[in-house]
Amino acid sequence: MANIIYNKRLTDEYYLIKIEQKNDAKMGQFCMLRAWDNDPLLSRPLSIFDRDSSSMTFLYKIIGKGTEIMSTLKENDEIICYGPYGNNFPNIKGKIAMVGGGVGIAPLYYAAKELSKDNDNIIDIYYSLRGVEILREELTKVSDNLILKTNQRVVSLVEADKYDYIFTCGPESLMKDVYKLSKDKKATVYVSLEKRMGCGMGICYVCTCKTKNGNKLTCKDGPIFLGSEVFTHE
Repeated sequence: MANIIYNKRLTDEYYLIKIEQKNDAKMGQFCMLRAWDNDPLLSRPLSIFDRDSSSMTFLYKIIGKGTEIMSTLKENDEIICYGPYGNNFPNIKGKIAMVGGGVGIAPLYYAAKELSKDNDNIIDIYYSLRGVEILREELTKVSDNLILKTNQRVVSLVEADKYDYIFTCGPESLMKDVYKLSKDKKATVYVSLEKRMGCGMGICYVCTCKTKNGNKLTCKDGPIFLGSEVFTHE
């Protein structure tokens, strides 16, 4: 069990929850969280938004019973947190675009925070979500340029030829469009897949995804994949 440091309401839908838990998490990894006994059945897989050696922060959106329960938690309440799980974004150098939608900004924020520690890197963040904007101040601090749009897509604003790498996370349609935009350009695209998960450890096979090298598990083989590996058939 982990103690909650805060559970901050950003909008009617979005929350940031910070918990006490020792970890050595890497950018792009996720945890399985639950604050209930048997209903709902599954824990919730959440990408790590931020961390230090003794705590982790997660961005979530209320979309069902589990996240509704999470939104009622308060400081010093307890939550179960398994992980961190999965692979991570590569520690690359160059000009980097982060393209996210909705809660997909979570792993991109932490990646931008880590990669921006290298002053030679240039990081541009493209972020879109429905409703009211969130996290403008936080995203500005970890990027050289921030394009934040509400109720408007940002993929078409990305000039793929400008970048060495593109990291993307969010709705599958957004990630596919990022890959299509970039596949004939110089940028190497990495995607963070979002899938329903049961265990987070590669036991239940709920999160199986198709790749050019056959079926893989999002939780164990991912969630980070090359765009060319998972969208090559597009």
